[in-house]
Amino acid sequence: MQYLLIAFLTSLVLTALIVRFRTFGHILDSELDSVQKFHAKPVPRVGGVSLVGAMLAICMVAAFRETEELPELLLLLISAMPAFLGGLFEDLTKSVRVVTRLALAMASGALAYFLLGAAVVRVDIIGLDWLLQYSAISFFFTVFAIAGAANALNIIDGYNGLAAVVSAMIFAGFAYVCFYLGDRMLLIVALGMLGSVIGFLFWNYPRGHIFLGDGGAYFLGFMIGELSVLLLVRHPEVSAWFPLLLCIYPVFETLFSIYRKRWLRGHSPGAPDGVHLHMLIYKRVVRWVVGSREAHHLTWRNSLTSPYLWLLSSLGVIPAVLFWQMPVVLMVCVLAFAMGYVMLYRKLVLFRIPKWMIVKKKKHGR
Repeated sequence: MQYLLIAFLTSLVLTALIVRFRTFGHILDSELDSVQKFHAKPVPRVGGVSLVGAMLAICMVAAFRETEELPELLLLLISAMPAFLGGLFEDLTKSVRVVTRLALAMASGALAYFLLGAAVVRVDIIGLDWLLQYSAISFFFTVFAIAGAANALNIIDGYNGLAAVVSAMIFAGFAYVCFYLGDRMLLIVALGMLGSVIGFLFWNYPRGHIFLGDGGAYFLGFMIGELSVLLLVRHPEVSAWFPLLLCIYPVFETLFSIYRKRWLRGHSPGAPDGVHLHMLIYKRVVRWVVGSREAHHLTWRNSLTSPYLWLLSSLGVIPAVLFWQMPVVLMVCVLAFAMGYVMLYRKLVLFRIPKWMIVKKKKHGR
């Protein structure tokens, strides 16, 4: 638990310093009218710096306590830097294109592939596993998968606490299985990331004093992707369907968004829009609870959206952790989640809001 505590305190303090010295305008997200913006005032969006700082603190602790794990920890952080820095420069300059960020995330995946042997060699699907025996196919599949994981977290990072809590649940699930397997290095990474996210959340939810930004989202996504790949490489007894179900909400959100944009609307998959599931919940459900346009009500609406998606994500995380040794059950759960997601999305689009999602509208005086 020392790693968890150190990461939490480091992230907590670093995030507090960023929030305190927010007067530096270039770290603020001042675009309040964009289709994907739902906050009421300029907010620092460099929360990823705190996460990276916390993991560096973890490496310092490991240098004294478990020197045998330090080289792999450092190589993992080095591999993460292209993805993180690409997102961070976008946060600071607003000039890094989506294609460039994805290319840098792929570069991170390539670094981990060569430095750590983090290669996807199986997905437990007949035929595809045979293809992944070829190094070239495995390499390209790996770098695309890691870039996809990084982008997936960025896609769901739309409301206070949403991506952070979803990530925390995923890292907690990884920590449980890594502890059971006795994999010390992966356990340190999972607990370190969990602690750093919790420290960040103290300032992010519910008030939204700071955002992850693209740097934070890409860093989280990369670490989740690499934990998934390394777990399968190091432990053949773990089903490939375990990390998929554990991360099913951001993964399926990304795949469904690509399908919706490219094949249903004929748009570029990278084009921003306002009809992701979390945005529909905000517009169709939460917006009617508090109709006021006052700043503190906008912030409350923003934060009220996230718990719906936490619940949705937990429907993948909980069975993944409970049945991580049962591939057939995991497959059934993945299919059930996908069907449930599509049904819920369709109901929201057609304004057929499920009764369980409706909360009593709050009246506001002057």
